[in-house]
Amino acid sequence: MIEESGIERESMEYDVVIVGAGPSGLSAAIRLKQIDPELSVVVLEKGSEVGAHILSGAVLDPCGLTRLIPDWKEKGAPLTTEVTDDNFYVLGEAGQVRVPNWPMPPLMSNHGNYIVSMGNVCRWMAEQAEALGVEIFPGMAASQVVWNGNRVAGVVAGEFGRNPDGSIGDGYEPGMELLGKYVFIAEGVRGSLAKQINERLNLTAGSDAQKFGLGMKEIWEVRPEKFQKGRVVHTMGWPLGKNAGGGSFIYHLENNQVLVGFVVHLNYKNPHLYPYMEFQRFKHHPMVADLLEGGKRISYGARAISEGGFQSLPQMSFEGGLLLGCSAGMVNLPRIKGNHNAMLSGIAAADAAAAAIHAGREGDRLADYDVAVRGGEIGQDLKRVRNVKPMWSKLGLTASLMLGGFDMWVANLTGWNPMGTWSHGKSDAAATGKAADHKPIDYPRPDGVLSFDRLTNVAFSFTNHEESQPCHLKLRDPSVPIAVNLPEYAEPAQRYCPAGVYEVVQDEAGPRFVINFQNCVHCKTCDIKDPSQNIVWTTPQGGDGPNYPNM
Repeated sequence: MIEESGIERESMEYDVVIVGAGPSGLSAAIRLKQIDPELSVVVLEKGSEVGAHILSGAVLDPCGLTRLIPDWKEKGAPLTTEVTDDNFYVLGEAGQVRVPNWPMPPLMSNHGNYIVSMGNVCRWMAEQAEALGVEIFPGMAASQVVWNGNRVAGVVAGEFGRNPDGSIGDGYEPGMELLGKYVFIAEGVRGSLAKQINERLNLTAGSDAQKFGLGMKEIWEVRPEKFQKGRVVHTMGWPLGKNAGGGSFIYHLENNQVLVGFVVHLNYKNPHLYPYMEFQRFKHHPMVADLLEGGKRISYGARAISEGGFQSLPQMSFEGGLLLGCSAGMVNLPRIKGNHNAMLSGIAAADAAAAAIHAGREGDRLADYDVAVRGGEIGQDLKRVRNVKPMWSKLGLTASLMLGGFDMWVANLTGWNPMGTWSHGKSDAAATGKAADHKPIDYPRPDGVLSFDRLTNVAFSFTNHEESQPCHLKLRDPSVPIAVNLPEYAEPAQRYCPAGVYEVVQDEAGPRFVINFQNCVHCKTCDIKDPSQNIVWTTPQGGDGPNYPNM
């Protein structure tokens, strides 16, 4: 046995350490090697392979990829389905109204964009990175920040073998310290290391509250006569109505495969709302049911989405490192796109770090990166749409469509938002209302044909966690779920989790809170929406979690 106080870790030093093999982290790695092949670069990925934890819509604006690898077509990038048909609908329970394309700002057009599997795009990008000499270590969850004063000096990754109670087991592997002149945090939305850094350095001081949505997605193989390669459909309205903001996407990819997704904004008030069941109910709309009937679901997953936009960007540079992509929150909400900005942020991060290293600096704050993000293409993309989310939250769907559309049109033409900058206000957790003030919602039972129960669907995420490890979903106070959240909020963790991780079980001793961490698809919703902010998402041991084949 190794005593806790006696843990010794080996260390490896690099010029740049990158946490996360998503579009931002891989773009940064590739760009660093393009600038200087002699730079030592490592990418750490918590998934079992690159792409295993990647879930995105996705219609990809290729501007970032074109900037990074101009000849991506010749190199065989998996962007083969160009958007051919762009449709917007407002749904009612029994029908739909199509919103014509002509009144929409040009930035909403998907002309020239591609329907893709971002998991496969990242796998291809990893191949390009490795061909340039980047070291990529999958199955290496980065669990701790290595500090040198207030400088981020590296991360601890690859720790295995703790017992369920957190003590050190017989087969314990302490992991390694990966040290870098600069460390890029590219974990995606609500990353655990980004949270650690923010708690110490207060990077969000002066920023508006970050806002989030829960995105759930299924891949369906539909009947050939219903498939229209390149077709894009977005909907708003039913079934959410006034209960929550959000909407759906339906993308026709290839080989009769259709990507069906549903997004629920997490600032909803009614704690009885059940986002997963809203998604399942949506598929019974006549327009959607007609597409899916006779087909089969082949994959499922879920992921939180950053929605705060420009006013919610934190300080993205700090001593020794940078926040990239969704770790900072670079999604353009009305476009439902963030991958292009993630790639552009990786390029900007690489440029800033390479310049510093070539100037003989290391570990300082790369403030030029903040300037490049806010004042460059990313900032311009986010500024034009910065009022859409707060308007939707405060005015509702119809008024925000009109006012937000006007604001986007003027910003698109002039670069100036006539409505100024609206504030988001409360966090999504604080927006949750008391159960006594809201009516429970009656959801129809899944039929097993178009709609499915959560546990059945989780099996289609191919999620696995080794059961003898500590639970990676930590409670700050174990008494809160039953003593506070149950009486005041009807314990919404039972409903907001799209994987059925949390249960309130009644037995002879009374109710108790159960965490089925093996089901976790790493969406981070619990870390965001818990009204008491009592749940802390941490990384499980490397390689565990979902294994998305084509998301």
